[in-house]
Amino acid sequence: MSAAALVVCIGNELVADDGVGWVVYKRLQGIGLAENVRLVFLGLGGIDLLEEIDGEALLVVVDGVQLGASPGTVHQLGWQQLPASPARPVSGHGIGIREAISVGQKLYPERVPKEIFLVGIEGKCFNELGVGLTDAVALAVPQAVSAVLSLIQAYVKAPIKGVDTFTENFL
Repeated sequence: MSAAALVVCIGNELVADDGVGWVVYKRLQGIGLAENVRLVFLGLGGIDLLEEIDGEALLVVVDGVQLGASPGTVHQLGWQQLPASPARPVSGHGIGIREAISVGQKLYPERVPKEIFLVGIEGKCFNELGVGLTDAVALAVPQAVSAVLSLIQAYVKAPIKGVDTFTENFL
């Protein structure tokens, strides 16, 4: 039996703001999500995302993005709002999230979640190896974690251990 929700955090923790998915993953891992919520980290997104989906009701993808907003802006986009990636994918990891899910809908529609969201953290630097997150992106991590938790609670009604502690300590 699959989980009710799948949270997939994407990124490369060795490359500046591309590492924000890793940082959010570690925060969510530390909170202790409900048993019916599966948390996965992928160094690369795109088509690798399809290997993880398994009929969950909710999919939340967390990634660093470049959508033209100020660095540190947290975007919460539903399926219909995800931009297609003719020139620059939402995810810099091969094909974009929208394209990967579209492939999944054609190949195995029974496995693709009905509710799909991107929690994207607007980054500034995606090309410097060995440096951490920029300040604006690091400051946005608690807001991104909160957005993921809110989506889980709204769509899955899953109790999340440690949410009050997280809220008190990080928001």
